[in-house]
Parts: sequence; structure tokens; C-alpha cells
Amino acid sequence: MQEYGISGESIICFAGEDWWYHHPHSKNHILKRLAKQNKVLFINSITMGLPAASNPDFSAKIRRKLRSMLRWLRRAPEGLWVMTPLSVPIYSNRFTRGLNRFLLLTQVKLVQLLLGMRQAVVWVAIPSAAEVIEGMDPKLLLYQVSDKYDANRDSATASTLICEWDARLKRRADVVMYSGRKMYQESSELHRYFLEQAVDFEHFANPSVELAPELSSVPSPVLGYIGWMDYVMDGPLIQQVVDLRPGWHWVFIGNKSNLFEVHGPNVHFLGPKPYGELPRYLRHIDVCVLPWHHDGFTSYGSAIKVKEYLATGKPVVIAPLYEYADVEGVRTYHGTEDFIAQVEDALENDTSADRWRRQAAVRDSTWDARACEVGELITNLLGCNYHCLAEAQKLAATRQV
Repeated sequence: MQEYGISGESIICFAGEDWWYHHPHSKNHILKRLAKQNKVLFINSITMGLPAASNPDFSAKIRRKLRSMLRWLRRAPEGLWVMTPLSVPIYSNRFTRGLNRFLLLTQVKLVQLLLGMRQAVVWVAIPSAAEVIEGMDPKLLLYQVSDKYDANRDSATASTLICEWDARLKRRADVVMYSGRKMYQESSELHRYFLEQAVDFEHFANPSVELAPELSSVPSPVLGYIGWMDYVMDGPLIQQVVDLRPGWHWVFIGNKSNLFEVHGPNVHFLGPKPYGELPRYLRHIDVCVLPWHHDGFTSYGSAIKVKEYLATGKPVVIAPLYEYADVEGVRTYHGTEDFIAQVEDALENDTSADRWRRQAAVRDSTWDARACEVGELITNLLGCNYHCLAEAQKLAATRQV
């Protein structure tokens, strides 16, 4: 069994996503590995507040979260425990925030007793957990910043409150881990750390995987997108391309928000698919795309799906994300005409050498490597009174792609 640099610890993660229905994020990939030698409690997103009642996804989000809450505490097949705590995700006043804090603290402490978890290393990946953390006594506090939280449009919570939570966590954390290169470079904390995204390379690079039968009748060329589809998607651009190039077929794999609407006989929404099945769908795709709006939120994105695209070796056409600006073989676009031009270039001129360069860019950037990195970081910080952060960052830099 592979070792990841840490064993015998209790780890509690306040995640920014739900284990049961989101495409796996970095915490999922890393913590299921650390759970092999540690007790791990993964707490599904406590959200940053409900969306506005006028949001077309309001009812769907409530139903989805209630279904997750009914599971409360379950052991995942990967060996870690997953909890969806009962909570009142309304942060507009002190009373509901206080009630939420009480409910969450009570449940977390109860589960710690049930699972025999001692003083824990706490990993926070959502700003709204700031209020809960102040009632805990973590052995070590990691704060992971994976998005430009104050630019998030998924909740009705005031951006000023989100910024306040973020600042409180950064002050209290023993280390602030940035998932995005742009956010890391713009940050000023002395205790910051760049935790680059990664990929299950062998999973996505497998050339012999069978084609998903659902795609056998979809003619080429096929443009493909995997992941959540909501306000980050550039619907107008996609619709224009759908209309201007009716011979190009679009395949969307993942959950779709009511905020995203695109129509045409060449558009195929397949819904969410198990993570283990994704390579079977990607095999039939000719060009992997990331047609996001380019704004103050997405420009900081470090989308894991881009690394998954790169691992397949397929051509990749994406919005101009800073994270991937210098990655060889990635085509970026500015506007509809340029998107079409980049896809046409990918269809007509992409070579086996381009494929090799894309895969080489992420071949060593694996989740096993990241899990070792985090395990070693935690062990070093626990063992040397938190004075090893700079050395740990230097060591990680030599391994990161």
C-alpha cells in the first residue's frame, strides 16, 4: 500500500462541495488517499447561503441538499466518513448564524465521539465555516482557497460577509493553501502555500477504454464538456457556434442548471456520469472545450477538468484562464469567431506531437503526488512548530508541473 507521509491522525474537512453529487474536487481525491492511514471525516458543503428565491435553481438546490442531509453520516466505499450536517444555511442575521454554529458544532463533536476521532487536523475549504472553526480546537488548521469567493454568484449572501469570513480564516489558519496560480501570486500571507491541481493520469490517458454506447450514434466532429453547467458557461457564445456550425455536435456531461440553456439538433445533454465512466465518453470527443464566461470569477479558475482533458491527449480549446496560459498544446480563444477558428485548427492541424505535449504537461501531476505533498506538509508542520512552511513550499515547487 502506498504511503502518503501521514498516518494515525484524525482529519476533518469542511468541504466546498457534496461528496454524493459533485464531480470530485481536490479534497475528494486527496482525502480518500489519506483515509487509508488516517481517520477522515468529510463534511459536505454547508454552503455560503441559499440562492435568491428568484434563482431558477432555488427549488432544485433545496431538494438536492435535503436528500443529502437524509444520509447524515455514511461511510464511503473509499474508507472515509461523509457527513451532511443538519443546518440552517441562512447567514443574513446574527441569530441564524448563531443557530447554525450551534447545530454544526454539536454534530461535529458528536461524530468525533462516535468515530473515536481525537483532536483533529482541520481542513477548511469554504469561508462560511469560519464561525464553526472558532468553536473548535484544531490540532492544525488548513484553509484552502479554491475560488474568488467574493465574486461567487451562487448565493444571496453579501460579499462583504464572505470577505469577512475569508479574512478571519486567513488570520487563524496555520497555512493558507491556494489552488489557483493567480490567487496565489496575488496573495500576501507569509503562511501561504500553492497546492496545484492534479489529475488521475492513468485513468484518463487509457487508450483502450471502451466507447460509451450512448455516443455511438453521434457523428463527428464532437465538441465535449464535462462538469457542472451553470452561470459560468458562456451560453450566448455556445448558441452562436451551435447555429453557425450545425455539423459540429456538442456533448455535455454533468449536472445542468436552469441558468444554462442551449438548443439545437446538434446539442446532446447526457446528464451526470460516474467518475469511473468519464474516459469512455471522452474517447468519442474530438475537441475538449471549456466555454466559460471570462470574468472576475472564472479568470481565477483552476478547473481540474482541463488537466483531465490534457491527460486524454485530445485537442483542448478553452476560455483564457490564467492557470493554463503557458501550457503547451492548449488553445485559447477570445470571442465566437476565434472559438470557431481554434476548433477548426484543432480538427485540421492537430498532430501526434501535440497530443504527446499535452499529456506530458500533466503526466507527473497526479493525485498520488498531491496526497503525498499534503501528507508531508501536515507532518512537517506538526513536527516543527509550523516553521517548515517555506521549505515545504520549495520542495513542492520542484515536483509541480
